Amino acid sequence: MNPMTTPLLELTGIVKTFPGVRALDEAGLRVYPGRVMALLGENGAGKSTLMKVLTGIYQADSGTLTYRGQPIAFRGPRESQDQGISIIHQELNLLPELSIAANIFLGREPRTRFGNIDHRALRERAASLLSRLGVRHGPDTRLGDLSIGEQQMVEIAKALSFDASVIIMDEPTDALTDTETEQLFKVIRELRAQGCGIVYISHRLKEIFQICGDVTVLRDGKWIGECPVSDLDEDRLIEMMVGRRLDEQYPRLARAPGAVSLQVEQLCGPGVHGVSFTLHEGEILGFSGLMGSGRTELMKLIYGAARPSAGSMTLGGQPLVTRSPADGLAAGIAYISEDRKGDGLVLPMSVRENMTLCALGEFVRGLHIDGNAERQAVNDYIRLFNIKTPGAEQPIRLLSGGNQQKVAIAKGLLTRPRVLILDEPTRGVDVGAKKEIYQLINEFKKEGMSVIIVSSEMPEVLGMSDRILVMHEGRVSAEMNRQEANQERLMAAAVGKQWQEVPA
Repeated sequence: MNPMTTPLLELTGIVKTFPGVRALDEAGLRVYPGRVMALLGENGAGKSTLMKVLTGIYQADSGTLTYRGQPIAFRGPRESQDQGISIIHQELNLLPELSIAANIFLGREPRTRFGNIDHRALRERAASLLSRLGVRHGPDTRLGDLSIGEQQMVEIAKALSFDASVIIMDEPTDALTDTETEQLFKVIRELRAQGCGIVYISHRLKEIFQICGDVTVLRDGKWIGECPVSDLDEDRLIEMMVGRRLDEQYPRLARAPGAVSLQVEQLCGPGVHGVSFTLHEGEILGFSGLMGSGRTELMKLIYGAARPSAGSMTLGGQPLVTRSPADGLAAGIAYISEDRKGDGLVLPMSVRENMTLCALGEFVRGLHIDGNAERQAVNDYIRLFNIKTPGAEQPIRLLSGGNQQKVAIAKGLLTRPRVLILDEPTRGVDVGAKKEIYQLINEFKKEGMSVIIVSSEMPEVLGMSDRILVMHEGRVSAEMNRQEANQERLMAAAVGKQWQEVPA
């Protein structure tokens, strides 16, 4: 136990089972007032399940929860909120058609003495929270008009609106820019000074050393340990999480690039202005840049999810015209979206149904789908990707975020693409699973597949790419080979400065 203080909240010996899965096995967690507790572990380690037990979404099979010195069991999330426990979910729980203010206070709107919604008070309270987080949009802005990162800030504002004593932050910076992240850290420091206990879940280990005071590690549903951040370095933390050392986080494969696979000339469209580049067989081309720089918009133009207004493309020397995602798939381009929940997966469907959704034609025999061949292919990818699931028929919504991401990537690969576009491929994925994904990417590269990686994580782009393009305001601001590139040069180009002036 932390010698400085007694826990504000403590979970001990928590067990939770689902059909075929023991998600939590004597798991535990302590949260201290005025401190930030990092909760770490690989995907499937039980972090999200433990938080759902804490907030009353799930009921534990056994174990105890002590809050403010008293044993307690919450029967639902509303009850835990009323007691001062708030959670920022990794997956957004917002309604795009409503305003920002309506989303923040949904079901808790301030009322006039006549029982009507006090719209003035609603807007004022929302505006105060938005200002605190540095969000420039007004409270009446339609939520669906915001970027994913801006929506995440609204989710954070919603959690802060409860004036909670314990705040759980599940991957809060996943979609945030560096500026938004620093604003969030400023708020966390304020909450810490006010005596709040914060649980901080993140796969970005750098953030743990920036903002957290203590660390709790789970592995395979079990409590591994708790210790001060000051007693750890990144290597030791990784070893605790995965049970082994990861000597090389970015296992890049050296391979001479082949012939030009994809050529893009002066492509224009929503958020993209005159972009040109080439992609070779057996090459990994990295795209870096700040959020809103046009990276994702460019990928959607290539894939066919958006319509270009000018420019041309060729694939394998043949003209490429993609007016829809179906055109992109038919041409041999697979796009794995950064928004797996919104664009990549159908959550009510099973692992099998999601994985083969775009590749059913591969299993057609005559007038029917060969179910045995489909199941065999799915099971092969489950083993290859080490996807933690009781089976192929498990609803994908029950998988952890990282395992959902693996299914999304497998879904693209089942189409046997010539060009694989991975937009934030390891967002929300733990360090162990990241290395598995990188090794798979290397296998695709070895076989001659052309791969594009779009990532906000500079070490990922630097570690895996053969060449790197940086985007700024819809244009390519720099092209570098791996020998020229470093984080300082990428950032200089990302903000529109001359990267050549930065030392290599």
